[in-house]
Parts: sequence; C-alpha cells; structure tokens
Amino acid sequence: MKIELENVKPMDIEKRSFEIITRELGDTPLIPGTELVVKRCIHTSADFDYAKNLCFSSGAVELAMEAIRQGASIVTDTQMARSGINKRALARYGGQVYCFMSDEDVAKAARANGTTRATASMDKAAALDKKLIFAIGNAPTALIRLYELIQEKKLSPALIIGVPVGFVNVVQSKEWIMETEVPYIVARGRKGGSNIAACICNALLYMIDNRRD
Repeated sequence: MKIELENVKPMDIEKRSFEIITRELGDTPLIPGTELVVKRCIHTSADFDYAKNLCFSSGAVELAMEAIRQGASIVTDTQMARSGINKRALARYGGQVYCFMSDEDVAKAARANGTTRATASMDKAAALDKKLIFAIGNAPTALIRLYELIQEKKLSPALIIGVPVGFVNVVQSKEWIMETEVPYIVARGRKGGSNIAACICNALLYMIDNRRD
C-alpha cells in the first residue's frame, strides 16, 4: 500500500495542523474567546474531547490575560509543566514560573504533615506576596489544597487551570474548583496532564501577544 504524505514546509506544519483542527471541529460549538485555548489543547494532545470537556468560568480568559498583563506569576505542580511554559513571553509582563515540588522545605513539610509534596507546595505558593495563576496538570491533591486555602480565605488566585490527569480523586478535585468563585479553566473528567496545563498558559500568552501586534 502506498502512503501519500502532505508536502508541508517545516515552518508551515503548525499552521497546517490548526487548519485541520478547525476543519474537523466543524460546527462544534465553542465559547467565544476560548477558541484558541481549546484548539491548542487539541493540537498538543490530538484529542478532540477537549472541545467538549474544557470548562471556563465566566470571563476566565479575559481575566487571566489581564492578570498576566499586570505581572501575575504562574505556579505549576510539575517541572514538566514549568519547562513547557514560555517563560520569556511571561517575563515581558513581569511574571515568573514557579514549581516548588523539588524544594527541600516542601519535602520536609510533606513528611512532617503526612501530605503529598503537591499539597505542601501549594502552601508555599500561598505565602508568596504575588498575583498568582495556578496551572495544575498532575496532582489532584494540589487542587484539593487550593480549594481548602480558598475556603479558608488564605488564597485568592487570579486563575486556576485545573487539568490533572488520572483516576484517584481527579474528577472530584476538579468539580470542587468549579464550585469556587475563583476564575478557572478545568478539563472536566479524567483527562489532562502537565502538557495540557502548559499549553493553556501558552495559549493565553500568545493571545496577549497577538493583540499587541
């Protein structure tokens, strides 16, 4: 069997990918203003389920972009997500990307309190005197701790990107975040991952940059 390949120049691969995504989405309804976020998640994963399972609180994208413009930093729950976020683009607005999972004080606190490092890293982040966006792609315990900190009035994030992947407490932790008054972008259900958390952050950054041009 002869397999035919598309003749696409390297610089045009991403553009062509988005053309295919747009075509295959067809008439699938997307919330106005969220299209690029959804399409980037599909581009990252080749999974069209994100067109249906990505949930946005009212005005979440605009609120997130404004927070970034005002210098918000991003806290992740994995080094993989941290590595995937465009730190140079974020730095143009004064923000940084943090991941405290490997910090010795976080490991020590987790051991002392009998929690996960993800839980302890959220406590460390909450002590930062900064406007924060949380991008959680791996640990539902991070989302659970964020929910607790919000309920205790100890934290008021600019946005929570809740996209941990897995089976244990994943669905429940996402639903809890969606019950708060904090702006959120959540991948409802079991799907997600650090790559999805990073690509949502990058989609927001690219949208801001496009508006500057």
